Parts: sequence; structure tokens; C-alpha cells
Amino acid sequence: MRGRPHLRPPEPGEVLVEADLARVDWWGAELSEVTFTRCRFDDADLTEVVTRRCVFTECVLTGARMAGSRHSGTAFLACRFDRARLFDAVWEGCKLTGSHFPGATLRPLTTTDTDWSWTSLRGVDLSGSDLSGQRFTEADLTDADLRECDLTGAHLGHARLQGVKLRGSDLRGAVTEAVNWRTFDLTGARLDLVQSVQVARAHGALVAD
Repeated sequence: MRGRPHLRPPEPGEVLVEADLARVDWWGAELSEVTFTRCRFDDADLTEVVTRRCVFTECVLTGARMAGSRHSGTAFLACRFDRARLFDAVWEGCKLTGSHFPGATLRPLTTTDTDWSWTSLRGVDLSGSDLSGQRFTEADLTDADLRECDLTGAHLGHARLQGVKLRGSDLRGAVTEAVNWRTFDLTGARLDLVQSVQVARAHGALVAD
């Protein structure tokens, strides 16, 4: 279906391409194995929507209301969540690769085994969130608020972390290659031994082998 309004929630297995879904009211709808490509959800009401193994590719969700939504095994690839309301959302085994979240409200959230690689999370507030084991490879976390976050085992390799707030966060076991430790306020942060050595060397200390 191309370029026409699609007002009812799609059936399992449906494929929608370039559908205009602006301002649809799918409150509490359940979507299973639906594929959306370059669809627009501007100002849509997706409150408490449940998605299972759906794929959203290059979709626009500007101003979408997604509070309390639950997503299991769903992929949002290169999507735009400008000013989307995503508080109380649950992400389980999802893939958000390359998506952008400018002005989005993300916390509180529940996220497990989810891939945030190459996402743009500039300036978002994720403070106090459990992000343990999450993948943020090459994500843009510039000026993000990660204070008091659980980042144990997270993958932060080559992520952009300029201006990120890390006070009180738990970074033990996180992958932190290419991280410039000199730029952070780490007051109260928990580090493992390897990270502690990296921080010391970043500040000019000579660490004996």
C-alpha cells in the first residue's frame, strides 16, 4: 500500500510502504510481524501499543505519543523520533540502529538486550536508567545525562561522549575503548581495575605494570 491513509492497525504480516499514518489513534493496538517502510506517524497516538517482531525502516515518528508502549524483537532502523513521548516504554531484544531521538522523552524506560548502535541520543536524559549490557557502539551521546545509570557490561566503543554526564554511574565491565577519560566528571562513578588504569593514564599518571 503506497501513499494512502491507513487508519486501522495492520494485520500480522502486512507490509506498508510510504503510508501516511499521521495522527492515527492506535492506542493499545497489538502489531505482530508488520513491516513499515518510510511511513509517517506524525503526532500519532501509539500509547501502550505492543509490537512483536515488527520492522520500521526510515519511518518518521515526530511528536508520536508512545508512552507505555512495549516492543519485543522489533527493529526501528534509521527512524526519527523527534519530540516523541516514550516514557515508560519497554524495549526487549530490539534494534534501534541509526535512529534519532532529538527532543524525545525517554525516561523512565525499561530496556534489555537492545542495540542502540549508531543512534543519535544527543542531550537526552537517561539518568538513573538501567542500561546494563546495552550496545551503544558509535552512538552519539553528546551532552546526554547518564548520571546514576547502570552501564555495567555496556558497549560504549567509539561512542561520542563529549559533555556526557557520568556522576554516580556504574561503568564496571563496560567496553570503553577510544574513550577520552579526561573530559568527564567521574565523582561517585564505579570503575573496574582496567578503567581505573585508563583514567589514571589519561590524567598523566605513570602506572607500573
